[in-house]
Amino acid sequence: MRFFAIQFEEFMTLGTTRSTVAYFSMEICLEQAIPTYSGGLGVLAGDTLRSAADLGVPVVAVTLLHRKGYFVQHLDANGQQTESPVEWSPEQVLEAVEARSLVTIEGRPVHVAARKFVVKGVRGHEVPVFLLDTNLPENSEWDRALTDTLYGGDEHYRLCQEIVLGMGGAGLLQALGYDDGVIYHLNEGHSALLTLQLLERQLDGRQHFQLEDADLEAVRHRCVFTTHTPVPAGHDKFPLDTVRKVLGDERVALLEGSGGVYEGMLNMTHLALHLTRFVNGVAMRHRDVSRTMFPDYLINSITNGVHATTWTGPAFAELFDRRIPEWRRDNLYLRYAVSIPLQEIRDTHAVSKGILLDEVKRRTGVTLDPNVMTIGFARRATPYKRADLIFSDVVRLAEIARNVGKIQIVFGGKAHPHDGGGKELIRRIFAADERLQGLVEVVYLENYEMALAHLMVAGVDLWLNNPMKPLEASGTSGMKAALNGVPSFSVLDGWWVEGHVEGVTGWSIGTPEAEGDPSRDALDLYIKLERVILPLFYGLPFAYAEVMRWAIALNGSFFNTQRMVRQYVHNAYFPDSLPADVRVEDTALL
Repeated sequence: MRFFAIQFEEFMTLGTTRSTVAYFSMEICLEQAIPTYSGGLGVLAGDTLRSAADLGVPVVAVTLLHRKGYFVQHLDANGQQTESPVEWSPEQVLEAVEARSLVTIEGRPVHVAARKFVVKGVRGHEVPVFLLDTNLPENSEWDRALTDTLYGGDEHYRLCQEIVLGMGGAGLLQALGYDDGVIYHLNEGHSALLTLQLLERQLDGRQHFQLEDADLEAVRHRCVFTTHTPVPAGHDKFPLDTVRKVLGDERVALLEGSGGVYEGMLNMTHLALHLTRFVNGVAMRHRDVSRTMFPDYLINSITNGVHATTWTGPAFAELFDRRIPEWRRDNLYLRYAVSIPLQEIRDTHAVSKGILLDEVKRRTGVTLDPNVMTIGFARRATPYKRADLIFSDVVRLAEIARNVGKIQIVFGGKAHPHDGGGKELIRRIFAADERLQGLVEVVYLENYEMALAHLMVAGVDLWLNNPMKPLEASGTSGMKAALNGVPSFSVLDGWWVEGHVEGVTGWSIGTPEAEGDPSRDALDLYIKLERVILPLFYGLPFAYAEVMRWAIALNGSFFNTQRMVRQYVHNAYFPDSLPADVRVEDTALL
């Protein structure tokens, strides 16, 4: 078998263009002005579509309109979070489409319309995104609100939302002419009911008791599934009484026959696992965790990435354009960052840092020192992410800052409105700031969204990430930081298991084998800050710049959605379209 190297664009002409990939996600981050996302899942979805457009992959996407968005975060002087709805007008930024679909909820018809957003690639290829909307005069007042709120309402509301996404989305694509040969990609289990829609089409009027293995296989052949959640509690499941009330007896019987009912509940992950032909976790470690959770299924791994040209800040983008002009077309060329002079890395980062500190002052009135080690932490505020781990021993942290070097920490992240633990976490960070005043400056920025994320991942000196292991499926914020020469300081979970080279691309917290232990992790965090990271930053600035450079060359060149989408194309979407003499492992060259 010969070692085959082929341009990706040529590969896309090898019969794959006859099929379209329909990408379904409950949330998609398209741009700041369209608040249809809450965090990592939506940002990943948006980056996936941007890279699909850049690479010319035939993709169409489906999500919900979320007229009330996620929420606007308000923090008072004590860190108490309150929320208000996001005010935006879909009619002003999205194009209406004529096609409609219809779903049945509790025996009544619910009409589903859509608006379109077009993601444009660097060569002009377009990926249409259809945002489903039930706010129509022909629907009841309750049904009109089904697509209003992202992750809102009770389990009944969520089930109805997921019917609109999965079944309504599949129906809309059929109405738009996307039918023959479509490959459906379920990004998490929220859209798993689209498999029920496909199964009903496959039965073509036959009764549920006539369901055969060949019918299930026909649906599997058209579907792939990405699971993102490493804990059982995070997977959507609904009581059968609720499902029977909403979908009816016939459909419940069909779900039972197709593997969607597990332990007496409609389990969206089990439905997706049973009716898809390719399943993947979002990092190597997450694959292993998922295999433990679902031992009856073959689960692969495609590690997440980020859209390089979106998340590289202006200063580093200009540097790459000058030093590595091929990087936009092919992110692998970021490997050649090893040749960029260290002084240029330092100078470029100083520009990005200055932009962030100006924004901090504008938002908070706090003046941060550009010469002080600035640590960034910005994630969804929820207890397992342990945003306050660095404050486990404020006396020791203060001593480190006094004896080794000053520290500034910039936080960001929203707590879900119903997550009391997440809200308490934010309050504890505000309280820690008061106890450390004068030694460690702490700021918490409201409304961590796409625009603020751009500034933070580029402007801090060190990206901190310390969730409780093994609860990090992948994580992508550290990947964005790496593109901007910002090293990670993270627990060995998610993507960092693959991206971490100690002292080269960043630093680890804890050991690979041990599960998360807050006291041991905090101790390791303090030891490395005190003895390794701060002495390097203040005492050997060019050695620190070398770590920054390796973060770009090793992590930035690999952990991007350009590489990720190519892996989906070759391994999940169109595995049979590879030339006969190409091994799967050879496609790393593409």
